[in-house]
Amino acid sequence: MVYIAGEEMTHYATELFVDQWIKPYFDISTWETYDLSCKSRDVTDDKVLHDAVEAGARIGAIFKEPTITPSTVQVKEMGLSKAFGSPNGAMRKGWNGITISRDTIHIKGIELGYKNQVLFERHAVGGEYGAGYNEVGAGTLLTTYLPDDNSPPFVVDKRDLTDDNNVVVVYHNPYDNVKELAHIFFGRCLEHKVTPYIVTKKTVFKWQEGFWSTMKEIFEKDYKDTFLKEGLLERSGNELTHLISDAATMQLIRWTDGGFGMAAHNYDGDMLTDQIAQVHRSPGFITSNLVGKSDDGSLIKEFEASHGTVSDLWNDHLAGKETSLNPLGLVEAMIGAMQHAAMLDVEKHPDDASKLEVKMKVLNFTETLREAMHNTFRYGQGTRDMSGPSGFSTEDFIGKVAWRLNRYLAMQDEEAPPPQLVEPTRKYRRNLNIDTEALNKMFRNYDKDGDGMIGYTEFEDMMLHLNLAPKVKTLEEDEKAPDV
Repeated sequence: MVYIAGEEMTHYATELFVDQWIKPYFDISTWETYDLSCKSRDVTDDKVLHDAVEAGARIGAIFKEPTITPSTVQVKEMGLSKAFGSPNGAMRKGWNGITISRDTIHIKGIELGYKNQVLFERHAVGGEYGAGYNEVGAGTLLTTYLPDDNSPPFVVDKRDLTDDNNVVVVYHNPYDNVKELAHIFFGRCLEHKVTPYIVTKKTVFKWQEGFWSTMKEIFEKDYKDTFLKEGLLERSGNELTHLISDAATMQLIRWTDGGFGMAAHNYDGDMLTDQIAQVHRSPGFITSNLVGKSDDGSLIKEFEASHGTVSDLWNDHLAGKETSLNPLGLVEAMIGAMQHAAMLDVEKHPDDASKLEVKMKVLNFTETLREAMHNTFRYGQGTRDMSGPSGFSTEDFIGKVAWRLNRYLAMQDEEAPPPQLVEPTRKYRRNLNIDTEALNKMFRNYDKDGDGMIGYTEFEDMMLHLNLAPKVKTLEEDEKAPDV
């Protein structure tokens, strides 16, 4: 798979858990690694970004650490030659981006913002992010379309500008891949048993109507019957429901039971998923997964944490202070990339049994890693955002999960479980000398309701009367070491 390295605190934490959780069990020498730190991009004049995009398109499974898009101040502080742009646009374009899937992360037994899963599909292309703009004065603005088929051009928009100071902005929303987005979204909603909603501002922005109509068309044709059978449309009146983006912001706060999914344009998806992250706890508690498509039709998936490089903790780390970074989002991204890499390997080599064996080992390892990490949180040994001031430091938490992961994997070493030894019945022993009539009388004495069975209450009375009831063990008597 492709490993894209970033910088600051998240880079430090990722290096720690890769060294302690991944390298002891996997040979990662075949991972293609690209350093997208600002200094690396500057030294290579951004060639490293182009190389990373090419590798991602070729391989199809990518893990990405958070990176910095330097501000003007940071350009001076880092001594960069220029202000490099966000790499995300180049990645989405190079990988034929369809959607950015962002889902809530849940740890069973720990209450977060949403009780059940919330899914989100954010259209990965178009909108304000790639807009052309300029500052202009009074005059006339024409937006003219020149078709590729050499048919006559026409004016898309004409407006007279009377103000002396204007900012004009032009952008578009590519809709060719909305059908693919719809299939990804509705398929995931079915898999996770949640109710789908489509979000636009089409009542005001009339040009957004196409997003809604395409999503609805695909739903009615391919998915509605299944959703109805599963009972997943009951909360939405047995129909696919459209939400105005304003209403969606309010429902995200109200629907804390979760159990729903939303799909939206690029910008709305960006804003709404930030809101989901805050309701659920923080950006560290949602996933971020770019889904694109390779030339051969297989899915390209890039997995990353939805948060940034955590500069404040990095500054503390550099100052020698103890930090407590929760790597949950980073680890979920690593798990997703490893699983997708294994799946693609099987798809590309369907007749190679060894590839399937590796895939099953990867799936087992990643699920075991997730269990080890979640259990560490459940035992109150999480980072301080979860466990309070007594929580573990960054290094201690990663070390504790490494210890627990090793224990769990060691328990799986035997391919077959040992035979279960059962004590044979004693009634056929030669020296058995039992008065069966007296035994029957004793049974009838404790079978107080005469139904031929001894229930728990009757059994408890019998054990107490015979002085056979087990005593409560003290802590010193309990020989089993707890999983802490």
